Amino acid sequence: MKRKVTIFRALANINRLKIITMLSDDIKLNVSDIAQNLHISFKATSNHLAMLKNLDVLESLGEGGHVFYFLSKEMPDDFYRILVSANLLS
Repeated sequence: MKRKVTIFRALANINRLKIITMLSDDIKLNVSDIAQNLHISFKATSNHLAMLKNLDVLESLGEGGHVFYFLSKEMPDDFYRILVSANLLS
């Protein structure tokens, strides 16, 4: 039950949903690019990314002094099914 609460809490924030949508086409973006697209602070963006990464929804990769985020190929099945049913992923 705790896992489901955490998943729905993560999905209850519009900015986290926008991040998932932004990254849904196998795109890699860094924190600055995501923050700029969302028009929110770097710190708020980092917090959203950390939550999604802790849920194994996102992965990160350091390249050229930047950390790029992308959707995890190992995303938990329960989270993936919810995103597909909400038409956030295909």
